[in-house]
Amino acid sequence: MKEEPVYAFPRPEWTTQPHRTGMTLRDYFAGQALNGVIADPTVQVDPQTAAKACYEYADAMLTERGKE
Repeated sequence: MKEEPVYAFPRPEWTTQPHRTGMTLRDYFAGQALNGVIADPTVQVDPQTAAKACYEYADAMLTERGKE
């Protein structure tokens, strides 16, 4: 069973547009990791490999977050 996504910037429950929830926390973490990869000029990797690695970092961050 797939877990419900956690959102990085959730909208208030009273919003008139409940279907617009924004990006998931996983996507946010992956984007933050990608900033680090792109910022390092010594890293020479193709975009698909970088994206996969960034989502692996995001998954690891979510796992650690769940240990609180």
